[in-house]
Order: sequence, then C-alpha cells, then structure tokens
Amino acid sequence: MPNVSITGFGDNLTVNGIRLGDLTPAQHEKIEKQKGGNNYSPLENVVVSHVKDSSTLIARKPNPNDLSSYIEEELIDGLCCYSAVNQGQLNQTIVDAVVKHLTEEKLPTVPRSIRHKYMGAFLMAATAITDMDRVVPKVVGVEAPELMFKLSRRWGYRVKGIPKDEAIIVAAKGNFHGRSITAISMSDDPDAYDDFGPKVPGIELVEYNNIDALESLFEKKGERIAAYLVEPIQGEAGVIVPDADYWPRVSALCKKHNILLAMDEVQTGFARTGAHFAHQLFGVKPDLMGCGKAAGGGLLPVSFVAGRDEVIGVLTPGSEGSTFGGYPLGAVVATYAIKVMVDENLADKANERGDQLIGRFNAMKDRFPDKVKEVRGKGLLTAFEMHDAPKLDGHHVSVELLKRGVYAKETHHSTVRVAPALTISADQIDRIADAIDDVIKSL
Repeated sequence: MPNVSITGFGDNLTVNGIRLGDLTPAQHEKIEKQKGGNNYSPLENVVVSHVKDSSTLIARKPNPNDLSSYIEEELIDGLCCYSAVNQGQLNQTIVDAVVKHLTEEKLPTVPRSIRHKYMGAFLMAATAITDMDRVVPKVVGVEAPELMFKLSRRWGYRVKGIPKDEAIIVAAKGNFHGRSITAISMSDDPDAYDDFGPKVPGIELVEYNNIDALESLFEKKGERIAAYLVEPIQGEAGVIVPDADYWPRVSALCKKHNILLAMDEVQTGFARTGAHFAHQLFGVKPDLMGCGKAAGGGLLPVSFVAGRDEVIGVLTPGSEGSTFGGYPLGAVVATYAIKVMVDENLADKANERGDQLIGRFNAMKDRFPDKVKEVRGKGLLTAFEMHDAPKLDGHHVSVELLKRGVYAKETHHSTVRVAPALTISADQIDRIADAIDDVIKSL
C-alpha cells in the first residue's frame, strides 16, 4: 500500500522527506512538469513565496552565485490573479472577518439543505450592490456563465416559448468564459476546444462590437434566441473596449426581440473598470450578470449570478445546486468583499490609478510608435498592444519585466495586460510603467 508522510508547515512542510524550503525554482518546475497536468505555462525561474503588502509579492529566483539555492526578491503584482485580488492581497477588513468568523462564530461549512444566518447577509448585500432582484451563489468563476447559460435556456422555453431543445445562445467571437465544456463550446480559440468535442449545440457566434452583425442574426433567428451571453469588455482577448454606443444599441435590440442580455462580469466586476460593474460605464442594465474572482476578496473562490426575478425565478429545487455555493465562510467573505469595494471607494481608485497608468502607456506609444500599436483600457483593466513583429514578443516582455521586479503577463502574443490591485499606490504604478518603458526601449 502506498505511503505518504506529511509533516511541518510553511517552509518546513515536508512531503516524503522533501522539504519545501529547500526546493529551488527549477526543482519546483520539475515537480510540476512531472506530476502536474501541464495545462499552464508559468513564467520560468520564479516561485512566489509570500506577500509583503497588498501589491507586492516576495518571489524566489535562482541564486546567480549558487544554482543549488535561491534568493528572494520583491515583485510588484501587475496582474492580481487576473482581477481576483481587486481589494489587495490580505485585505485587513476581509482577513479580520474570516478570523473572527472562524474563531468566534465557528461556522465554516453547512450544506444548502439547512439554512444558515450568513446567507441572508450575502443575499441582501449582493442584490443591493448589483441592483438586481435575486442572486444565486456559486463557487468558481466559470460557474457564473455556466449558470447564465442554463438559466437563459430554461427562461427561453418556459417564458419566451421557444420550442423544446431549439434554444440558441449567442456568444461573441474572441470571448473567454472559462474552461468548462459549455465555455469552450462558445469559444473560437482552438487552444481551448481542440479535441474536447463534440461542442454543446445551440450556440451561435457573432463578431464583437459589430451591431450590424448582431442585428442581422437577431432578425434571422431571434424567435429561437434566448440570450446574448457576453463580456462587457473582453479581457482575455486583450482588453477590447467596444464603441461607446454599442451596449445601448445592443440593449435596445435585446428588448426588441425579447432576448436576454447576460453579461459575464467575472473579470470586469468589483470596481475593476472604474465602476462597480462594467455595464454601468455604458448606461445599460443586463437581465443576468455573472460575477466571480474579486467576489471572494482574494481569499476564497466565490462567484454568483444576479438577475431579474422573471429569469432567476425559473429555477426550482433540484434544478441547480452547489455544495459550497454560499456556504457560511464563503458568504461572509463575499459580504465583506462587497463592503471593502464600497467603503474603500475602489471604483474611484481604479479610475485615478487607471488614468495614471494609461497616461504613461500613451506617452510610451508616442515615444515608440514603431513598437506600440495601441493602448486600451477602462479603470485598472489595461493593456498595450505591440505591432506584429518577431522582436515585439509579449512573452519576452513579461520575462524582462520579471527581471525588473514587475509581474505582468502577455495575451495573444503581442499584447501585455496590466491589471494590478485597486489599492495600488501611485508610486507603484510609476514603478510598473518605468519598468515597461525600459523593456520597450530595449526591444
């Protein structure tokens, strides 16, 4: 019978005689490649050890004088776990709530088959901040668009009257809704769906930010279309911000054809774009909205779907569920994640620091027009796209930034996305921008 011996904690955590504190970045990488799924390609030669403050990671890198050991250096976090840590690493208000809950309230987990008092707090806070009628708690981000997909289909059959099994969900080209089978069925990225077929049927793709294409599709198939499920700003695609009039026109089209507007705000929500939720920037209100990432305050995976009574009201006992969706500790964390967003004015901070960062990016574009093609962003969801040339490689930029004490990551080869914590300081923004300037200059 296989044996496993686990002792210690932190750097003294030892598994079958191997102590974590003794492992170099290369040894960590070897373990992951040999024993993991290899479904990620992390930056090489760096392992995060702990955090120093809300926007600073402490990372282990190879010791240039002794490859059998490592050194520790500071890294400014320019990604904050893809907007999961909007409130900053170890936000004190959220941490205090967790500690108090576990040590004094002592109610970590109970199933949904019995009520707990914190569900009420979460539902009141979440419906208030989203200005929606109802909220369904989930756990990981991808569950939010997954549930919106299900809700849209059932609403289509039971309310709109679409013939059984003929409902269509429209998605946008270039989207990213996660890695579930439903999410990759909506994707047009071969890396996401190759050899995972057959895809979920009943999905149509339309060009993002093309109102004419959407109107044409609605005119042809609107009677069977249940929802347009879409990101208000496309994040993984490279921070693609639509035209100012796109969402008002989309909203009007959806109302005309009795089609739900279901917005995936997993990455754009919780003040990331300079509003509590990105759809507010465009003066529209969706019928359904999915949230995740920062809904857990950077401590726990928490997601939810908020929506109109008519839509979420199609759920019945047994038609949807989640063991940890809305469990007591998760409900507390989500409630305090909302409290921090409001009390610390994170939307205003995103706008202020976002203007600073985008201003620096635009100045960089003016200095290096042969290298930087475009600057995009809202709030602190920002990106700069380089021209398509071999030397202008986003991964190379990410590696060079790492050498300069900044963590950021490329997307789609030539675009680098920068989305730090909304609590980041002006000085830290300048340090990120200075490092990027230096790298672009060197290309």
